[in-house]
Amino acid sequence: MDIEIRIDPEYKLPKVIVLTYKVTDEVNAIVASLSEKAPQMVAGFRDNILRVIEPDEIKRIYASGKKVFCETDDGEFTLRQRLYEMEERLDNSRFVRISNSEIINLKKVRSFDLNLVGTICVSFIDSGTTYVSRRYVTKIKKILGV
Repeated sequence: MDIEIRIDPEYKLPKVIVLTYKVTDEVNAIVASLSEKAPQMVAGFRDNILRVIEPDEIKRIYASGKKVFCETDDGEFTLRQRLYEMEERLDNSRFVRISNSEIINLKKVRSFDLNLVGTICVSFIDSGTTYVSRRYVTKIKKILGV
């Protein structure tokens, strides 16, 4: 792959042109990486201290007792956004709503147990578990291609 950068005062915004003989997986990967939005950071609070949380750190986001919490490997943080705002803000290819009160990070999931009737048990890499509500089972199965 050749990379060329030209400085041209006529262009106020960067312009990217991909020249290729055919569209390959490499070309698709380049286009996808250029198209990605900047990662959205999340502001979490614990003991009146604000912590900036990267989306990659998030295991799950859930609502409980009229508050929204973000669970990471470093513990739980309180969020000031509502659950639907977090769902809109985070990358929907990695974060998926599994109930009216919970969103999970698919990159932190070890397995989905489909043996339960009417629901799905989600096991996280760090040994925690949660459940997909009946209302969201069809959506999760579609995402998993099952």
